[in-house]
Amino acid sequence: MRSIRLAAVATTAVLTLATTAACGADDNSGGGSGGQLVVAGQFPIESIDPNGKLAIDGGTGLASLQLYAPLLATVGPGEFQGVAAEKWESNDTATQFTFTLKDGITFSDGSALTGKDVATSFTRTVEAKSPFSANFVNVAVESTDDTVTFKPAEPDPALLAKLTGLRITPASATEDSYTGTPVTSGPFKVKSFTPGGDLVIVPNEKFWGDKPKVDQVTIRSIPEVAARVTALQTGEADIIWGIPDDQVTQLRSNSDIKFTTADGSGVMTMWMNASTPALNKAEVRRALWQAVNFDKIIKALYPESGQPANSVLAPTVFGYAPQKPVGYDPQAAKQALVDAGFDFNTTLRFHFSQTQFKQWVESVVSDLAAIGVKVEALQKEQAVYTEDLLNLNWDINIQQVGTLGLDASYNLGRLYTCAAKRTGYCNPDLDALLKKGNTSTDQETRKQAYGDATALIWNEAVGMYPMFVKVVFATRSGISGLAPTLESLPPLNTVSVDD
Repeated sequence: MRSIRLAAVATTAVLTLATTAACGADDNSGGGSGGQLVVAGQFPIESIDPNGKLAIDGGTGLASLQLYAPLLATVGPGEFQGVAAEKWESNDTATQFTFTLKDGITFSDGSALTGKDVATSFTRTVEAKSPFSANFVNVAVESTDDTVTFKPAEPDPALLAKLTGLRITPASATEDSYTGTPVTSGPFKVKSFTPGGDLVIVPNEKFWGDKPKVDQVTIRSIPEVAARVTALQTGEADIIWGIPDDQVTQLRSNSDIKFTTADGSGVMTMWMNASTPALNKAEVRRALWQAVNFDKIIKALYPESGQPANSVLAPTVFGYAPQKPVGYDPQAAKQALVDAGFDFNTTLRFHFSQTQFKQWVESVVSDLAAIGVKVEALQKEQAVYTEDLLNLNWDINIQQVGTLGLDASYNLGRLYTCAAKRTGYCNPDLDALLKKGNTSTDQETRKQAYGDATALIWNEAVGMYPMFVKVVFATRSGISGLAPTLESLPPLNTVSVDD
């Protein structure tokens, strides 16, 4: 077996992450000598189980980044660095990937981290049947003490990118392990946790990489924007994000506050449920898209962090293919709906969760009402939103969709197949394109397939894709070292509180 040679899958087989350069659990044992930190994001943390049903929920993802190590991390499209993995290799057909773990790495309780722990974490993730689980259909896993091997039934050249989201937990962990203070593998461990409330974390002395620079971090859920901004201004919070652009503009006048912007891979995504009778025609879905003045909404709500989108995928992602923007024309949109036989007595259910989307949703509802389309905005608690999302219990939804590992397979290949049943849209031609993109070991073939798939999704208006999203982080002076990931999440072990 030799190192994988897929150009955009892995540029090297053996890399060591700069922040985890030390292999031994006793190295760099300092850390935790820089005070306390309070951060507040917009997503509540309902679960700290990284292998469960909420694995890629915004709150769980933030917690998992601090608490649990992956095998490897993304440093660019097709570029990876080892975290728990010392090296990895693949066969030429991308049907077998073997990782060798670093020597001497342990969990927070001092027990050895082995291949069995990685394999069991993977199995729990698959069995959870979460949105993340769909990345690993028909992938077998085997392990020894210091290796773990993944064997997809079909070639999967993007498997490395997908595995960057797999977090390692002990083989003995169960769903009940995450109600208290679980054993962790990342730079932090849990001091206390209240679902939907505060997660308090402290340095994991057994972590093999760079230790946190602070003694304690409190991750506080403050979903209301005004309260989050006030907490930053009064010093009750040191770092916040998910801030509307008008608030960013106001905060810039405060010399005690600094800003960090992360481009990330987020796209404001508004699927339209093609299995709903009112939305089963592409002509109807395109007309609804045409009826909304997204340029105006972006300028009003996101002048700093939003950019009109021209693709389903962000430009940072392998497989990105620009499309012709959908122009705003309400008169043409209304006529297209009439020509398509749309029933204007229908009330469409617009399903959303996070408060940050409320103004956006209200603006869209208003524009659609202007051409006679009735829409009911339905804000739902996150767990209900996720359940209804998977059960297609909605007509329009809104979410910020990113691309883990910066490979289109994670986004297009996971979400838009007939088997995924995520959008209500099923097209055998799209399935064929996505299979080619998901399984070919030739990168140019993959890129072309994803480009053709993007064009089909865009022209069929499977959803509306109005905006590329930047995430703006605001920090108080005296806070340094914030370096958001390519998924626009903040690793807190790099952050320090200056004297």
